[in-house]
Amino acid sequence: MRIIFANRYFFPDQSATSRMVSSLAFALAAEGIEVTALASRHFHDRQEVRLPARETIEGVDVRRIWTSSFGRSGVAGRAADYATFHLSAAAWWLSHTRRGDICVVCTDPPLLSVTAAGPVRLRGGRMVNWVMDLFPETAMELGMLPREGLLGALTLRLRNRSLDRADLTISPIAAMTRYLSERSSDPQRFVTVHHWSNGEEIRPVPPAENPLRREWGLEGAFVVGYSGNFGRAHEFATLIGAAERLQDHPDIRFLLIGQGKQHTAVRKEAARRGLGNVIFKPFQPSEVLAQSLSAADLHIVSLLPALEYCIVPSKFYGVLAAGRPAIFIGDENGEVATLLRKGACGETVSPGDAEGLAAAILRLKSSPVLCQTMGERARRLLESDFTLPHGVARWRNAVAPLLPQNHQSRAASLPLGAGT
Repeated sequence: MRIIFANRYFFPDQSATSRMVSSLAFALAAEGIEVTALASRHFHDRQEVRLPARETIEGVDVRRIWTSSFGRSGVAGRAADYATFHLSAAAWWLSHTRRGDICVVCTDPPLLSVTAAGPVRLRGGRMVNWVMDLFPETAMELGMLPREGLLGALTLRLRNRSLDRADLTISPIAAMTRYLSERSSDPQRFVTVHHWSNGEEIRPVPPAENPLRREWGLEGAFVVGYSGNFGRAHEFATLIGAAERLQDHPDIRFLLIGQGKQHTAVRKEAARRGLGNVIFKPFQPSEVLAQSLSAADLHIVSLLPALEYCIVPSKFYGVLAAGRPAIFIGDENGEVATLLRKGACGETVSPGDAEGLAAAILRLKSSPVLCQTMGERARRLLESDFTLPHGVARWRNAVAPLLPQNHQSRAASLPLGAGT
């Protein structure tokens, strides 16, 4: 029995989906399971760099298939990159899938389950959908794809049919699981397995011991951080508005790390407003991720309320691992807001409430003990529910019915359920 993960990016790439898939693949390989990763030959943010077509990393057989490499700058180029991954992956499954293989199909590129279902079934494999971002619903909510019309209806029909053809669909939040199961002829084949963070790789680094704070000139400052993708799903106007309101507090700095579709616009807006208290930095290497996330005293996490059932910001779990409180800009009844209340490790403000965000930042700055206590609670929340071992155990239990008998018994002996 072999588990094959298909995702456009894999280690050493550090994008969110790559980190999730890679950490799980490595953990399963360490348990003696034969694991293959199917990915492209590129980094998500460095298309000019080509990775080896095949190599073994921490026991995982990594197969990197050919795709075009136009990158993320244009819609046509991105569509070509998606299409060529679909075609190359389908050809690979037709040539290499063995009977009984568990083929885990992720959602980068979108609709990969649609083109995977036929080849996997033809070769006798078993398909598991690991839905991290819901498509086409995300595109519809963002106004990128019309809700009405032939294209939207066809895309939904193809996606839903591919879910019915799968043996199992795994989602990271209960709202997404409910949404998808309600559109299936067999709701029992849907399960929630929450995302996680590697608490050994990312640990709290005290400010005085953090070389990045010194390198970036943040010593003595109260640092508000944002780390991750500047994607369309995230809201930045509230953050920039709060930074503008706090300009007269020279000891408060905003540290924005990452890149993405909105990065240029956010940077230009900060410059237009003359916000000298906002610092931009690129994605940091994995080996300094603990220092990077710990460089902030508190973090901002955001998600447009309309996308609550479509996406969960995976950066949130890294914030928990770093032992930092968070302020969530989004739906007060959403996944992140609910977890912040559960762990008493942060606050929520509505999108557009820049005044409320500025006030929340000032409250935590003025109470170092409260800020530290919330950070300690954040780390405890991670350790109680969202570490890598939690995620691996829940994931294995979810797929246990698809495993051969000897692997089923091993999964059943794990202490954690499949998530709810």
